[in-house]
Amino acid sequence: MRPETSGRTVQEPATPVPAAATRDRPLDLPPPYTLVALRESGDAFAHACRIAGEAGAGTFVWVGRFDLLEFAVVLEPEEPLETARRAVYAGMTALADAVAAYSQPEKPLDFGWPDALRFDGALLGGGRLGWPDGAPEDAAPDWLVFAAMLIAAKPRAGEPGLTPASTSLEDEGFFESARGVVESFSRHLMTAFDLLDERGFDPIAARYLARLPKQRAADQRRIDEHGDLLIANAGRLDSPERLSLREALLTPSWLDPATELPRF
Repeated sequence: MRPETSGRTVQEPATPVPAAATRDRPLDLPPPYTLVALRESGDAFAHACRIAGEAGAGTFVWVGRFDLLEFAVVLEPEEPLETARRAVYAGMTALADAVAAYSQPEKPLDFGWPDALRFDGALLGGGRLGWPDGAPEDAAPDWLVFAAMLIAAKPRAGEPGLTPASTSLEDEGFFESARGVVESFSRHLMTAFDLLDERGFDPIAARYLARLPKQRAADQRRIDEHGDLLIANAGRLDSPERLSLREALLTPSWLDPATELPRF
C-alpha cells in the first residue's frame, strides 16, 4: 500500500499555481512521492480520485491556499477493499503526529471516530478515504485515496469565540508551520506503512485508539479486520457495540456538505 513512484514535482498545466499560493517554493516531500499542485479553487480529494488510476501510488495532491491545508495521497493496496480501508487509521495517526510535531504539547490532540481531528477539544479538521466506484469488497481495489483538510485560518469567522466548536492553526499559534505540517505528514505516513509492513495492523490500531477518548472509563475498544470499531463494557462483553467503518467513511463527520469545508 505504500507509495512506490519516484519523487518528482508535477505542475498541472491547466491550473498553474501562483508563487504567493505556494509560498514561493514547492513542498519538500521525500522521494516516494510525486507532487501535483493545484490552484486555490482545486479539490485535492476529488482530483486525486480522478487521476489515481493513471497517476499511481505516491501521487501527492496539494492545494495551495491560505485558509486551509488540503492534500491527498494515492495508495495502491494489495489486500481486499474490505480490509484495505483500515488505511484510514494509518492516515489519521500520521496526520495527528504531524500536527503534534508543531503544536503545544500541553494541549490534547485527539480523534472523533473515525475521521475527525480535534485540538484541545475543538475541531481542527479531518481525513477521508476514497476508493473506486463499484469496487468489489473481496478484491484489491485499483487505488485508495487518503485526503486531509485542516483549518489553517478562519478569516471570515470573526473572533475565535464566535466559533468555539472549531479552531485553526492560526488560533493555536502555529500558522507559520502550516507547510511543515504537510511535509511532516508525508514522512509520518511512510513511517506508519513501514510499521504496518513490519508488525501488522495491531500497532497502528493501538496508536489510533490511544488518541480516541473513551465514552465510559470501563469501555474496552478494538478495531477488527474490517476496520469496524468494537466497544465492549461490563454490560456487553459478549455482544460489543459495532460501528461500521465503511458506512462512516461514506459521509465524513467533520465536513459540512453545504460548503465542502470543515464544520466551523
